[in-house]
Amino acid sequence: MNRTLASLALACATLVGASSALAQNATKDDAVAMVKKGIAHIKASGKDKGYADITGKEAQFIKHDLYLVVYGLDGKCLAHGANPKQVGRDLIDLKDIDGKAFVRERTELGRSQPKGFWQDYKFTNPTNKKVEPKQMYCERLDETIVCGGVYK
Repeated sequence: MNRTLASLALACATLVGASSALAQNATKDDAVAMVKKGIAHIKASGKDKGYADITGKEAQFIKHDLYLVVYGLDGKCLAHGANPKQVGRDLIDLKDIDGKAFVRERTELGRSQPKGFWQDYKFTNPTNKKVEPKQMYCERLDETIVCGGVYK
């Protein structure tokens, strides 16, 4: 009986741990809300402060594995919530592991669908350092695209 109880307790602990790990992933709704929050902040604070706050990993722009990125329509990275070394770089030809030029595609989608779009590609998840399928939600703001993505 004690062995059965111990096995049941272990199974419950495993399920609780698994659900806690799953709870650490942002949702598509989180991504949309974060992008809208980022756009409102940039509009209210100005580009310089808004981009600095996003790149500076302000708590309001980070949620579990979700962070914001801002690109110019030319592919230049203007803010990056996970990797500040990307800021100022021309990333238009950056490709994912499958060879998809995702920044180029993103800028094209930003021109054609300014009110918002989802894009699929593969990228390194900063929380576990593994390349995973990702969905990025983006909206156009003037001549930029503000994006936040979730890992599948």
